[in-house]
Amino acid sequence: MAFSLTELIPGVGHDYAHVATFGIAATGLIVASAVARKQLGTGEERVIPAGRFSVRACFELITEFFVGMVDMIFGHEGRKLVPMFTSIFTFILLNNLIGVIPGMTPATENINTTLAMGTFIFLAYNYMGLRENGLAYLKHFLGPLLWLAPLMLIIELISHLVRPLSLGLRLANVMRGDHTVVGIFLDLVPLFAPIPFYLLGIFVCFVQAFVFTLLSMVYVSLATAHDH
Repeated sequence: MAFSLTELIPGVGHDYAHVATFGIAATGLIVASAVARKQLGTGEERVIPAGRFSVRACFELITEFFVGMVDMIFGHEGRKLVPMFTSIFTFILLNNLIGVIPGMTPATENINTTLAMGTFIFLAYNYMGLRENGLAYLKHFLGPLLWLAPLMLIIELISHLVRPLSLGLRLANVMRGDHTVVGIFLDLVPLFAPIPFYLLGIFVCFVQAFVFTLLSMVYVSLATAHDH
């Protein structure tokens, strides 16, 4: 690329560029949330959908989409989880989209960031499983047959411990590959040629944010089910 985040912000090395991007994304999300909250208005205005394109309308669209997803996977009683899943999707999407900007390094390209997010999901769904089912949740790791319990315990533990790693690696590698492709074409032909790859990159940003969130929803659903 012609320039990078390490050149834009003095003192920021390449290994720590994702930290700066992470901060930018977090700040941007806080500002956008504050703007959307202000646009809600008061009284009856809060329950009337936005009539035009705005920050509030974007948040309403994302929230409405995940309300439908949660109703389909968890049922109506699962709507208390909508804020968590909406926040995960929005935060990942914002980080991904920052990487589309020439010279910016997305935080989701760094395995440290994505592995931390995968670990959060791992801790969250296990906590929810224990809270919902109590100690009966642990039966999920033992399988349906008592004599197979020792073998199933090993298999289930490995399967669960791999989940945060798979979530993190999938997101980081896809975003790194997309960012690399766009960067190569931007270096070779700065004008016009990279446009299709930018459009593809934006599509990948949405898809990867959705895939991460959907898998998180599936893990929570499996952990909180009552058929262990």
